[in-house]
Amino acid sequence: MLKQLFHYHSLDDVRNELKELGKSLPLSEDVEILKEPCEFGAVKLKNRLCIASMEGVDSLPNGAPSELTIRRYHKLAEGGAALIWFEAVSVVQEGRSSLKQLYLNRETLPAFKKLVAEVKEIGLKKNGFAPYVVMQANHSGRYSRPNPEASPEPIIAYHRPEHEALGRLDDSCIATDDYLKQMEETFGEAAFLCKEAGFDAMDVKSCHGYLFDEFASAFTREGPYGGSFENRFRLLINSVKNAKQAEDDSFTIICRLGIHDRFPYPHGFGMAKDGSLEPDYTEPIEIVRILHKELGMPFINLTMGDPHKNFHVTRPYDHDKLTEVPEHQLVSIARLYEGFGVIKKAFPSLGVAASAPTYLRQFSPNLVAGAIHEGICDAACFGRLSFANPNFPNEIMTTGKLDKLHTCVTCGKCSELIRAGVPTGCVIRNTQIYLPYYQSIQSRA
Repeated sequence: MLKQLFHYHSLDDVRNELKELGKSLPLSEDVEILKEPCEFGAVKLKNRLCIASMEGVDSLPNGAPSELTIRRYHKLAEGGAALIWFEAVSVVQEGRSSLKQLYLNRETLPAFKKLVAEVKEIGLKKNGFAPYVVMQANHSGRYSRPNPEASPEPIIAYHRPEHEALGRLDDSCIATDDYLKQMEETFGEAAFLCKEAGFDAMDVKSCHGYLFDEFASAFTREGPYGGSFENRFRLLINSVKNAKQAEDDSFTIICRLGIHDRFPYPHGFGMAKDGSLEPDYTEPIEIVRILHKELGMPFINLTMGDPHKNFHVTRPYDHDKLTEVPEHQLVSIARLYEGFGVIKKAFPSLGVAASAPTYLRQFSPNLVAGAIHEGICDAACFGRLSFANPNFPNEIMTTGKLDKLHTCVTCGKCSELIRAGVPTGCVIRNTQIYLPYYQSIQSRA
């Protein structure tokens, strides 16, 4: 454990620190490539800057967007990103992380349809193009809590010691084979609703410890959804196949995929079989091969870890001078971009959006541009930065840089809001709305 705060004043400062750590990152002085368009099949992006899916925990109880939700996406639409990846949207009531998580169904469809149309119209009027809009279809699995007054109601793939350290969950929490078969059909039905709502694509989410991602590491589960590679990815593959029935020239099925859990085998995916925390990308490459080559998926967003349990893996952070972080943040980022590069270089025709550039603050455009130049990715999704400064794409597009005063300071407060189940945004940059929520959870702590 160490104490490490962001202290870099130049790219050379970052490079020197990386050299001392024995790590490297593809940092480029030239960020002009971020302004260029790119396309992969039906996915056509006006630039290389994307908004990552970040839950706002502010839906109406029925799952429709609230005024706060609408406000967030209107600002993102104004910001100039080529792609806006909507936050996790549940497709079943029992899979909601709270009654403040968005939920697409027949009742809420008109509200989603209205919001998506507004997002595209605002983008067109403000920036001259409508952003490509993705809905992230999700089942919260282990993190399900659909009833606000009740305890969590987890639906799990199997028992994971690292996730049940405070007490083993009851076996009744384990999803049955029949339930999973139904989920495959439900995600297929959700794709048609998503298309009807006006989204350009639906992401069948398989990352960050949620239900589909947990099955990737279900080595110890018996039956058709556990053990072998074929079984562990049955839920994802069949759900994608069913969802693809909704595809046409204007609608595509894509995926946000976790390629490395950083939990020891046999309770982690993409891990060395010796029980260490070293990556093994053999299986991640195979599932990407199936999604891209066999199922025709043109575009994928890659990520790692489980923000609920090893936050630093995918969201390196500074908190304060007393906070210890498990590893140097640049080590975390180097692991991320090394893994993204392994996948992209295995499948050059696949459109890859990288994740987690935010920690580098004003140098994050340099990281993304360098990664694109070196063939590690084609675009990048910014999450926490989009909370702090939804206008960051236009700032980069017009000035070629990002002002350090307009960046996310990776304090972790937005994540505290998410975990507390209250409306979430940047406490530092948008104090009027989100500071009272943060103060309320601190007073209860």
